[in-house]
Amino acid sequence: MTANNRNDDWWKQAVVYQIYPRSFKDVNGDGLGDIAGVTEKMDYLKALGVDAIWLSPFYPSALADGGYDVIDYRDVDPRLGTLADFDAMTEAAHAAGLKVIVDIVPNHTSDGHAWFQAALKAAPGSPERARYIFRDGRGEHGELPPNDWQSIFGGPAWERVADGQWYLHMFAKEQPDLDWKNPEVHEEFKTTLRFWSDRGVDGFRIDVAHGLAKDLDDDLMVTARRGNPLEGLCHDGTNPLWDRPEVHAIYREWRAVFNEYDPPRFAVGEAWCVPEHQHLYASEEELGQVFNFEFAEADWRAGDFRAAIQAGLNSAAASGSTTTWVMSNHDVPRHASRYGLPQVHTRLHHQLAEMWLLRDGGNFIEDRELGARRARAAILMELGLPGSAYIYQGEELGLPEVADIPWDRLEDPTAFRTDRGRTSKGRDGCRVPLPWTAADAPATAAWSEPGHPFGTGASFGFSPATRPDGSPAADPHLPQPLWYGRYAADTQAGDPGSMLSLYREALRLRQELLTAARDTTSFTWVGLKGDVVAYARPTADGRRLTSVTNLGDGPVVLPDGEVVLASHPVDGGLLPPDATAWIVA
Repeated sequence: MTANNRNDDWWKQAVVYQIYPRSFKDVNGDGLGDIAGVTEKMDYLKALGVDAIWLSPFYPSALADGGYDVIDYRDVDPRLGTLADFDAMTEAAHAAGLKVIVDIVPNHTSDGHAWFQAALKAAPGSPERARYIFRDGRGEHGELPPNDWQSIFGGPAWERVADGQWYLHMFAKEQPDLDWKNPEVHEEFKTTLRFWSDRGVDGFRIDVAHGLAKDLDDDLMVTARRGNPLEGLCHDGTNPLWDRPEVHAIYREWRAVFNEYDPPRFAVGEAWCVPEHQHLYASEEELGQVFNFEFAEADWRAGDFRAAIQAGLNSAAASGSTTTWVMSNHDVPRHASRYGLPQVHTRLHHQLAEMWLLRDGGNFIEDRELGARRARAAILMELGLPGSAYIYQGEELGLPEVADIPWDRLEDPTAFRTDRGRTSKGRDGCRVPLPWTAADAPATAAWSEPGHPFGTGASFGFSPATRPDGSPAADPHLPQPLWYGRYAADTQAGDPGSMLSLYREALRLRQELLTAARDTTSFTWVGLKGDVVAYARPTADGRRLTSVTNLGDGPVVLPDGEVVLASHPVDGGLLPPDATAWIVA
């Protein structure tokens, strides 16, 4: 166990590794990653040097939205394993000194959830329907939806049922929104939090944390003309759907549940709200942390990163907690690709990144070498900061986005249900199964798009060669490009200059120099000439670590001291462009 994980407040400066289970490791050869696959790779995760693993949803699901349509919150999808497999994984993680975080999806259930099935069978106005947001329609016969709100995945946010009523779904129609004004909903989720906490789970990631409380009074339902509610991030709490003040009472209830345990459980919220409100969710009287998406949305510009870092530090100071840093996750194109594209100044850079990747029907303008160089620099810039860092599976391998998955192999609903259908391939490009072993390359090529063939057969070690019955393993649920072999974990493990080796060394030094200092807040900007991001932190042995990232076109003179780690060789005290160095003095 790391020294950090011996402390009750371990999460305040943890490095958390996000696992998208279906694409991490498959042990039974069905083409889907599983819980046993996470257990199998626990030594890899321990050697990487992270403090915790976060599992995206592994619950029973129809996969209308990558598992975020949950049928049963207190079980494991049988395609991914059993509760016994989950318990064995948690035991293995704790034996390796790692904490376990699971995803909770409280804004909506699957339409296959027992509650929603009961609601469909019940009459309007029944207790079963009161758990969700059912409303009568407009028009002479109720044939029109209650208002003109649009789903985030495109089309109306309302779906009509057989008896004529409509239910709200802010995401896919298979994801009906719960009504958090109903006490039964509150009790159900407190039971779920206790269920997983009793099984040894150390913390929770809260999906759509800003969306639970809604104001759907009758006048609003009739008169609202708001278009896509995603546009409604606001400062004043008047948006009917997002970031409402009432949501914080829910999380204060949850905090009481977290505090029933020793040590108390913690949570991190996915709260897409204005920076001025982030600290409310991150208060230790509520969840404890919130994701700093400003950092993930920054372009490769010093000014963007300085602003994102300062926003995160300000939020942490206001909450009395610590902030989080994240560059990639299961919802955005991988940053190794984003940084290799033209840097368009916008908060929606991850959407523009996808447009660039798919420009002109697959004529890519991604500079993969430049993107990798910047990704190396970015991880050192991130890991030196105070607070917690969240690493998405495969970024430690430097994986680029797989932007050209054939249309008939896509799974993500955003590729087909949004108003960008057939122009956006959605989020599958960052969810392609990981390459573990270069020797287990696919046997044949198929689905070839311009210059980028995909493989069939073996899967770079993601799946075994055969199933338990001896039959050949299924192809991975998303196709792997043949160039994946250059990024395989086994090849990188033996290469001291690889991205994986850089991550391992950076995480080791972070633990030794910074985390061990038990100082979760100290931070000083360092003024250097050039287009740089430079800051200093106290080290555990009483010295000072200075992190310098050069985002300009020319070399930068480094301050005096020992260069303990650099993303690119440093010559004569000069840091080249698109590089980061850690200096200790």
